[in-house]
Amino acid sequence: MKIHFRGMLAALALPFLAGQALADGCGPASVQTSNAEQGTPLTLDAAVKRAARAAPEVLLAVLEARAASADADQAGRRLNPSASIETENFAGTGPLRGFSTAENTLVLEQTFRLGGKRRLSERAARAEAALASARCEVMRLESQTLAGELFLDLQAAIEIAKVASDAAKLAGEFSDVVSRRVEAGASAPPELVRSQSEEAILQAAADAAAGEVEARAIALASVWGRGEVDFVLPDPAREKFDKAEIKASEGGPSHPRLAEAKAGMEARRAAADLARAGAWPDVTLSAGLRNFEQTGDNAFLAGVSVPLPLFDRNQDAARAARLRSQGAALNADAVEARLRAQQASLVARSRTFRSRLDRLEGEALPLAEQAYAAAAEGYRVGKFDLTATLDARRSLIETRSAVIDARLSLEIETLRLRALIGAAPFDGDTQ
Repeated sequence: MKIHFRGMLAALALPFLAGQALADGCGPASVQTSNAEQGTPLTLDAAVKRAARAAPEVLLAVLEARAASADADQAGRRLNPSASIETENFAGTGPLRGFSTAENTLVLEQTFRLGGKRRLSERAARAEAALASARCEVMRLESQTLAGELFLDLQAAIEIAKVASDAAKLAGEFSDVVSRRVEAGASAPPELVRSQSEEAILQAAADAAAGEVEARAIALASVWGRGEVDFVLPDPAREKFDKAEIKASEGGPSHPRLAEAKAGMEARRAAADLARAGAWPDVTLSAGLRNFEQTGDNAFLAGVSVPLPLFDRNQDAARAARLRSQGAALNADAVEARLRAQQASLVARSRTFRSRLDRLEGEALPLAEQAYAAAAEGYRVGKFDLTATLDARRSLIETRSAVIDARLSLEIETLRLRALIGAAPFDGDTQ
């Protein structure tokens, strides 16, 4: 499984962002308490919730959603009026010398957006804000799913480390048996060397497995922006992942990507309506007061300015927006179809991995344990040779590892299926 590490720079902003960015936007605010502070082993549910609240990508998406909402507020505001002051006919020659004949004019102008452009602009901006919020939910679910997968991967690594440690211990105990047989003259000295060599190899594998646990724990912590492990390692014996079979007809795809696609479709439709309204020219009305210095008289001014849509009626922008709207509708249909296909595929894969796990746990593992126990006892009493015993032990170790791998594969596929249909622990509760 691939392990993705997050940048540590984003982690510096987590205390502020968790308190401010999540106050609104696409997620609620909550106070984080690490499992290390609670003194309890990390659970799958806790890991998923921490990712939902504190993943740097989620916090950045929340801020972007809030920014898009602010853009929508701005789009609904009216245009500001403008004021201008002009002075004419001064500092010239002859009778126009100085300011005695100057004409001073004060003009106020207001532009009115026809065709409902202000309303449509706000609508388009609100649609973009909804799209940003939907994208935030997509990022949240992706971070949750990644955290869940890495948690299960870490849990499997802990189990593998235990298997490796037990195998090394088993090898040490068997080396003692070989040593006693060599001392009694029942086995040749090279058998002891071979047994000790196998023991050293298994001990090295146990050390490597322990290091892998640490690496995967760091990878999980990095999902919520930490550079070190800030939780108590999970206890595989206590954590029971719900692997109940989910049928293809259950739930139906409610993935945020579908909401994102539909929000994108609405945003493109709103943009198309706004582009069509661009064919209407904006009208500018002006009114003012003019003062004649020479006579002291005042006069009012009024005017209207309208662009003549002779060459540009925004027709190309409207056509482009219409095409994008059509593309967004096609994308929404395609996303829904892909999600349904993905759900069916995950159900089929889960069924396959479940069958594999049942076969390994119910048949292969008991037989491997029986074979090694018989081979070890047979060697101790001189019935079997060393090679047969070592092969039986190697088969037992491989079978135990295969069981863990099969269980991990089933849990990963079930986790992804639950994320797809919005089942626990992806049911929207991030508190």
